[in-house]
Amino acid sequence: MKQNSPKDLSLYRPNVGIMLLNKEGKVFVAQRLDSPGPAWQMPQGGIDEGEDYRAAALRELEEETSISHVEILKESRGWYHYDLPPELQGKIWGGEYVGQRQKWFLMRYSGEDSDINLKTSHPEFSSWKWVDAKNLTDLAVSFKVHVYKSLVKEFL
Repeated sequence: MKQNSPKDLSLYRPNVGIMLLNKEGKVFVAQRLDSPGPAWQMPQGGIDEGEDYRAAALRELEEETSISHVEILKESRGWYHYDLPPELQGKIWGGEYVGQRQKWFLMRYSGEDSDINLKTSHPEFSSWKWVDAKNLTDLAVSFKVHVYKSLVKEFL
């Protein structure tokens, strides 16, 4: 489990992630627009300078999905991190980072599916669906699988 912080934090982009559950306990995932193949992920995004982690998580969720009717159930005990594969390092985020360090939140969605809108001002996703938590690692890109496995253990 890579929950501990990497040695050089400056190489990892500060980030929040959201494991969003619907009323049936299924997890929200969305297909990335910028991926040539299947790349389903839970919502995540950068933390602005001086921004509170919870505020960042709520902001990112709404910016990416238009979802705002949520309750925060849990915050991860520590920080998770992942490294980008070598072919992506140097190409994403201006080459400044080798990966991301993430504070995760478990949230429950109380809105309707019809309220979810991926056609935002800066769209990141092409489609979305609710999945069983046991299927998260089958859908995720390989470099995020260890994070998703650990989150399922911690949150569910």
